[in-house]
Amino acid sequence: MKIVILMEDTCGDPSCSYEHGLSVYVETKKHKLLIDTGATDAFMHNAAKLGIDLTKVDTVILSHGHYDHAGGIQSFYEQNKTARIYMQRSACGDHYHGERYIGIDKRIEKLDSVRMLDGDDRLDEELFLFSGITGREYFAESNLALSKRDGGETIPDDFAHEQCLVITQDGENTLISGCAHNGILNIISRYRQMFAQDPVQVISGFHMMKKDAYTNEEAETIKRTAQRLCGMETIFYTGHCTGDQAMQLMTPILGEKLVRIHSGMIVKKSIEI
Repeated sequence: MKIVILMEDTCGDPSCSYEHGLSVYVETKKHKLLIDTGATDAFMHNAAKLGIDLTKVDTVILSHGHYDHAGGIQSFYEQNKTARIYMQRSACGDHYHGERYIGIDKRIEKLDSVRMLDGDDRLDEELFLFSGITGREYFAESNLALSKRDGGETIPDDFAHEQCLVITQDGENTLISGCAHNGILNIISRYRQMFAQDPVQVISGFHMMKKDAYTNEEAETIKRTAQRLCGMETIFYTGHCTGDQAMQLMTPILGEKLVRIHSGMIVKKSIEI
């Protein structure tokens, strides 16, 4: 399996641009797929620099309904109208950070290649999508600033629009999320309910980023999260919304089990754990 980070917040391959957003390209035995498309069409230019032909992509997964993961979908569709685009129906809702709209371009839901989902869906023997993550253990404080508007009322976002992808290859599972708004531990708990094992690797932002310094309680929550993750036989590739502070707190606990991703990076499952 080939995994390339087409877009992330930090520079990796010097030939690639970077922005606040996430896009991951994956090749399996049966598929060429995209998970998210960054905030703009810049991921497409990175793909060209890296020799990746996006016209061959057959499947696009939108992890949740925020612009920094869906901003390139419209441009991608102009280049590739045959790839099926899977998203939760609720990803088309009105999502806000304070007063700022952070939802997706409303034109996306009208594309003829879009497949709206209402919960879990097995696409085939390689690809499985799940949502329905209701646990709130070690829930990130940064989520509290995010909301949605429903019937004219502004309410806290419950992140029902978030979905995660499980890729099965040679008997091993890779779990890919976008921002893990529901909390990485709660996502893994839901995964374990269905698969009764831990994934070999996880690629996901952890949504722990904060401009100000953490409170002692917030820092302790992040360290406890890292301790729980450390007990798994899993490598965690993270970035985007995880943040420098969180990485500094988690790295001493997780060591080589925690790998920071960058724009243009090729993910290699070669770390001994």
